[in-house]
Amino acid sequence: MASSMITQIGTHCPKIHWDTAGGHLCNKAVRMGAAATLMLSVASASSASTGEDLYGYIGPNGTVHVTNVPSDRKFAPLVSKRTYHASITDQELEEAVAQYAHECRLSPALVMAVIKAESDFNPIVISRAGAVGLMQLIPETAIQYGVRNLYDTKDNIAGGARHLRYLLDRYHGNLDLALAAYNAGARKVDRYGAIPPYKETRGYVKKVMAYYRDYRVKPLKTPTAWKRSPSLGNDGQERERRTIGNR
Repeated sequence: MASSMITQIGTHCPKIHWDTAGGHLCNKAVRMGAAATLMLSVASASSASTGEDLYGYIGPNGTVHVTNVPSDRKFAPLVSKRTYHASITDQELEEAVAQYAHECRLSPALVMAVIKAESDFNPIVISRAGAVGLMQLIPETAIQYGVRNLYDTKDNIAGGARHLRYLLDRYHGNLDLALAAYNAGARKVDRYGAIPPYKETRGYVKKVMAYYRDYRVKPLKTPTAWKRSPSLGNDGQERERRTIGNR
């Protein structure tokens, strides 16, 4: 049986002095705004520590009610869902993926697959080689694509998507070679003219391709992100589809 938690938080009514009455009146709008801010702060902290979705509402007297087991229709979700990683909302991630996939003529599923393989959606992870963030960009690559903040969701995904587009163009749409270059570097791929004979790189390509196939049948959940996703008829996706079909 799921445990329940209900928190009631009182908010003080600010005093407003009126010259005619000489008294004070509770400003409901200010009170409710303060209560809402406080409710979101408590919900965010509690959700981060428990990993559960929280719901709440503000009562007529300004009391904040928060619970993880809503028993009344008054309760509404307080914290955006974070199914990918605790430190990033689904909407923030998916909208960034959709935006830069569209800009770079990539399948959103491909960008998601690379992020999954590179960082498992952790925006602050740093590799032993010094690669940072969701798409594991090294400083040189970040500078090349104008990334200013490697830990910023949009900045990191923008740089990674642009680099992936560059590699796909460099290898004439060959997704296997583009992914191998993303992992091992373009010089290594050029040297062998194929996926380099490295266990890590070969495993990486297989892993990304598996994730790619999974995400192709899992559309982005955020409505605004879904609207931004490129159509299947664009040049980049058609090349990727042919590459996968020849595997």
